[in-house]
Amino acid sequence: MSGPLEQQLWLGLSAFVAGVINSVAGGGTLLTFPALLTALAPLGIEAGRVANATSTVALVPGSLAGAWGYRREIRTVRSWTLLLLPPSLIGGVTGSLLLTRLEAKYFQLLVPWLILTAALLFMMQPALVRLMPSPLASAQLGKEQAHAAPSRKMMAAVVIFQFLIAVYGGYFGAGIGILMLSALALMGIPDVHQMNAIKTFLAFCINGVSVVIFVVEKKVAWRYAPTMAAAAVAGGYLGAHVARQVRPWLVRWFIVTVGLGLAGYYFYKQFA
Repeated sequence: MSGPLEQQLWLGLSAFVAGVINSVAGGGTLLTFPALLTALAPLGIEAGRVANATSTVALVPGSLAGAWGYRREIRTVRSWTLLLLPPSLIGGVTGSLLLTRLEAKYFQLLVPWLILTAALLFMMQPALVRLMPSPLASAQLGKEQAHAAPSRKMMAAVVIFQFLIAVYGGYFGAGIGILMLSALALMGIPDVHQMNAIKTFLAFCINGVSVVIFVVEKKVAWRYAPTMAAAAVAGGYLGAHVARQVRPWLVRWFIVTVGLGLAGYYFYKQFA
């Protein structure tokens, strides 16, 4: 990546692949963030924050497209969506402000830990899915029991957990979908498509408010963001077709391998 054209091509490619991966299994941030971190290295200690903000801006159009695709399912779970929308927005704003207002050195120190956390979340995804009630099991329990409303304590716990997820999402973001699905399962939503609809919409809301703050705080590298956004949308479109042919576990383990490798690299750079 010696010149501007090579940088644009490399970052566009990373965003395209991230768009494909987000459609199949999620985790595209683990590709776009390190690619931007390398391109923005001349910014020094500020590179991490700008890379994270630019990555969010580049990937948010794909998030919007996903939310639009689930618009029918969202209507059927409107009450749950409205319940979790305020903590998502407040948490997203909080996390984004923590990123932009705290000294850059804190984010730089957290980079390997954030990447490691995201990689471990994707690695544990199958185990988390197994803990979720399946639609078939819920049907066997009977309609009344399957759709029994959670207690107030459970609802309060899920709202608080959603706020914490949103704070993490505003600050870094990779893996928030997995965390949200695990929380939604506890609320007794038996349909996996409905859970995905809520997750996708709330993820867009978290990323959306983050983008507004990153733009206002002037943390976006605009020379890269438009190209990456277009490439991510194209990748997401292709990924919708690829998802039917590629086994998701292969993509997940690719992301886990990349994430663990990057975490090790940044730990080495930090402590060497």
